[in-house]
Amino acid sequence: MDILFFIFLSSGLFLGWSLGANDAANIFGTAVGSKMLRFKTAALVSCLFIIIGAVFSGGGASATLNELGRVNAIAGAFMVALAAALTVYWMVSSGLLVSTSQAIVGGIIGWNLYSGYDTDLSILSTIVSSWVLCPLLSGIIAVLTYFAVRKILHLTHIHLLRQDSYLRCGLIIIAAFGGYALGANNIANVMGVFVDSSPFQSIYFHGFYFSNSQMLFLLGAIAICVGIFTYSQKTIKTVGNNLMSMTPTIAWIIVFSQSLVLFLFASQGLKNFLSSYGLPSLPLVPVSSSQAVIGAIIGIGLAKGGRDISWHIVGKIFIGWIATPLISAAICFISLFFLENVFQQKVYM
Repeated sequence: MDILFFIFLSSGLFLGWSLGANDAANIFGTAVGSKMLRFKTAALVSCLFIIIGAVFSGGGASATLNELGRVNAIAGAFMVALAAALTVYWMVSSGLLVSTSQAIVGGIIGWNLYSGYDTDLSILSTIVSSWVLCPLLSGIIAVLTYFAVRKILHLTHIHLLRQDSYLRCGLIIIAAFGGYALGANNIANVMGVFVDSSPFQSIYFHGFYFSNSQMLFLLGAIAICVGIFTYSQKTIKTVGNNLMSMTPTIAWIIVFSQSLVLFLFASQGLKNFLSSYGLPSLPLVPVSSSQAVIGAIIGIGLAKGGRDISWHIVGKIFIGWIATPLISAAICFISLFFLENVFQQKVYM
């Protein structure tokens, strides 16, 4: 297989590493920050299910992202992913939670502008609307779950020690669900732009069929896991401690809410089921786990009166969300010029 492909794929792996460093906080940052789970335990559980979600359920969101801009040259895909990865890494190194989804969308738009490819405005509007719907839906789910859990605890009078045991088990389960949802939804951000130029061949392995895109998704998922273990603890402090003081119960509710939202935006089966009965469904698009978890935290904070939220940090995060796609698009556009004219690489067909 062409070694040049793996050199260009390195930017996608770097983006996967950046996503793991940034988004692990959204899966189990609240659990680790509230001292209910050890970092290694939460990371191992999450990584296993990230790989499962990415390989077996990552195709739906990836297809939608590819419709935004069909990056048809491997050198162009390299630069789109690199622009997004550099943007995310810069934000993460500043201790800010950012949206990998927004970064990759910005990179794709930068490629569209440079190559003259028309951006599908209907797809773009669907993706952008999800950036608003995602935190809003997560906040609503979090508030409803918060009041439901509070009511259940009030009626059942569970002893504190048993409640603590239940919560630890619940947080491990939700770390698994959150990992699966993150892999299924966000692997499109990491490897989606490489699908059209992938040289991988579909294979059969012990009765299982693996498509060429699933091979890419597996590599991307491994890169995400490496990012979790090597660099995620800085952003975990932001979610787990600084943004809002929280109890272990609140931590569970936040992770549950954001995981459910990511799953809803990635489930092809659920979309097909609802469509078969003529019911409305959410689009299959990669959404931001950062936006989902912040929406859940703000929702619960407002339900509790809004006194515990660090609005200064929330403001910095919102600024990062606005700046992320713009920075990524600019980096991609400028870098494509140098890649084509200085390094003589074909960045689009």
